Amino acid sequence: MSDPRAFVSFDFDHDERSKILFVGQAKSDSPTPFTVHDWSSKTALPQAEWERLVKGKMASTNMCIVLVGRFMATATGVVKEIAMAKDLDVPVFGVYVDGAGSNSALPVGLQRNRTIAWKWDVIAAAVDQMMDEGKNA
Repeated sequence: MSDPRAFVSFDFDHDERSKILFVGQAKSDSPTPFTVHDWSSKTALPQAEWERLVKGKMASTNMCIVLVGRFMATATGVVKEIAMAKDLDVPVFGVYVDGAGSNSALPVGLQRNRTIAWKWDVIAAAVDQMMDEGKNA
């Protein structure tokens, strides 16, 4: 597989720690055949600047991985990032973090059947699927 680039979308107010752990594990500890490039915004920015920056980064990725935490219902930025990904034909899938699970609220635009547990073999299979979808987009 080529070296896929993933935009990691997460609830900046609640799931930054999970994002740091996810990206760190993906880069070093995970038994997966890919490298996650963390192209998410590292700081809070004015809205217009944030949207311009995110859209540019999203356009340069192969997929968007949404980290779905317990407070996803309040994560309006995540909803915007999912919409941007869809507008750019960037495949999207979710990974449950921070105690979230199949009964947790999902952000608008993220499908339940495309949201998975934080298990690296399952994530690797989802990355393979996203790469295949991206080729067909």
